[in-house]
Amino acid sequence: ALFFMPGNRDFLVGPELLAAAGMTALPDPTVLEAFGQRWLLVHGDAQCLDDAAYQAFRRQVRSAQWQAQVLAQPLQARQALARQMREGSRAAQAAQLMATDLDAEACRALLREAGSKTLIHGHTHRPGEHDLGDGMRRVVLSDWDFDTAAPRGDVLRLSAAGLQRLAL
Repeated sequence: ALFFMPGNRDFLVGPELLAAAGMTALPDPTVLEAFGQRWLLVHGDAQCLDDAAYQAFRRQVRSAQWQAQVLAQPLQARQALARQMREGSRAAQAAQLMATDLDAEACRALLREAGSKTLIHGHTHRPGEHDLGDGMRRVVLSDWDFDTAAPRGDVLRLSAAGLQRLAL
């Protein structure tokens, strides 16, 4: 089975594409129950509370009205908008790379609400593991970029033994 949780660059992925690719959409957040534990999966952008500009952008692009307006445009206009947004995202990512991170208290609150001890997310492009206290942790996925001088990318494997990070 293949599952998909949209992030900040693929919020317009719809049911037709998911069906064509054989994917099932996951809501953000999603609780995964496996191996006797509850694992909380989120994209991570909603928990970057200190990044006010990004949170305003996120509210805009995830609104049904904005999405309908964009999808009503001709393909060429949508592609131009996507290129413009991607360049803006790259510039913002470079500027914010070390400045913005997930809010620890927001993460702990999500974990408590989900009855989980482990939060797994992407968005920040800084793979690692962070102790949140009280036996809680967050595990950060890598982004994938294999076209650079220092290619990067990894996946997490979940088994009865726990989480294992595997380089691709």
